[in-house]
Amino acid sequence: MQGAEENEPGFVYAPPDVPLRVLHADDSILVVDKPAGLLSVPGRGADRADCLIARLRAVWPDVLLVHRLDLDTSGVMVFARTRAAQGALGKQFEARTIKKTYIARLAGEMSGRQGRVDLPLIVDWPNRPRQHVNFETGRPAQTDWRVVRVGEGETRVRLMPLTGRSHQLRVHMAELGHPILGDPLYASGAARAHPRLMLHAESLRFRHPDTGVMQTFNAPCPF
Repeated sequence: MQGAEENEPGFVYAPPDVPLRVLHADDSILVVDKPAGLLSVPGRGADRADCLIARLRAVWPDVLLVHRLDLDTSGVMVFARTRAAQGALGKQFEARTIKKTYIARLAGEMSGRQGRVDLPLIVDWPNRPRQHVNFETGRPAQTDWRVVRVGEGETRVRLMPLTGRSHQLRVHMAELGHPILGDPLYASGAARAHPRLMLHAESLRFRHPDTGVMQTFNAPCPF
């Protein structure tokens, strides 16, 4: 089912049959461009075994997970090839020193040019995997946004998450009244009727775990 969330009833997993897009490879890390529709890690059941890390391990058996992207989000991901590299990258994610930039297409035309969303998030237990804003029990979540282009009933934005909560960008944009196009959980009507979630991890900036040199990796937006 196009545009369906992995844990929704009726979901059929149909991962894309495309070549690996490797942006960088060395003895410590792999940086790749994940296609939309491919799980980052295996899901529940044999029918969801095909995933990005499994495809990478067919070539690099030592690959280790550092972070994830949602099923329908495309873009830059970094993997480790040693436990030391995995630990060093993990600490950077925890300390929020890794800079992530996303491109998204939103429903509607935004009136402002830039801003920050500061709304705490937590899982909506009766409606998992949905997340929602909760000022009492939610965990802090902040997203900076900047308009790239407005027109024809939609807005292209660049999103810079300051925290890394589940579905953060998707919920925050929906709370602004401009859900991400193609979002099966937080968009509705015409905004939902797209072949994929219009969210792409454009760039990732971090210190190389071995050299300590700050590096930026980019993947061109496919939409």
